[in-house]
Amino acid sequence: MPHPEHPNLHVLEHPLIQDKLARIRDRKTKAGHFRSLVAEVAGLMVFQASRDLPIRAEDVETPLETVRAFRLAAPVTIVPILRAGMGLADGVMSLMPEASVGHIGLYRDEASLDPVSYYIKLPEDVDKGPVFLVDPMLATGGSAAAAVNVLREHGCEDVRMICLVAAPEGVRAMEAADDRVLIYTAALDRELNDLGYILPGLGDAGDRMFGTR
Repeated sequence: MPHPEHPNLHVLEHPLIQDKLARIRDRKTKAGHFRSLVAEVAGLMVFQASRDLPIRAEDVETPLETVRAFRLAAPVTIVPILRAGMGLADGVMSLMPEASVGHIGLYRDEASLDPVSYYIKLPEDVDKGPVFLVDPMLATGGSAAAAVNVLREHGCEDVRMICLVAAPEGVRAMEAADDRVLIYTAALDRELNDLGYILPGLGDAGDRMFGTR
């Protein structure tokens, strides 16, 4: 169900998602386990976020007879925001291996907190179906809004964002930038600190995922 204060936000409170999120938050969780948990949560989340994807009927030959079956009606594209978004992309692809994958490279300027683009590579048919934009954190919302703007410029209409945790500031920023984007998160955290990090959050997702600092 949509969040009562944010109609485009869905907080996924499934027990399996919440259990894995607790392990992800734990500072003692090592990089390898962290990556596995992120992928697992992403798979569980996209299962919920894809509930209303359009489908089409077709006849399929089973070993015994013909049956009316259903397939996705349009191609799906997964677009991680580099680099940390790759961890979620792996989990989404485990459920939708037939999906195409694009990449948007953005980093946050540590002084201004503004997003800076350094790489964009999208499938030619990215505008033909739903796009799942994935990134572990929705903090200030600047990178997410910039990525959505890139997708809009490429003709994408159905854009859905999957993130592990979100800050209220980021959710509001996304609503102001593009209120058509549906946001799916495992938790709406309390706030951002002075450095733009989510509290209580889970630290720097990219560094924890890849064992860097």
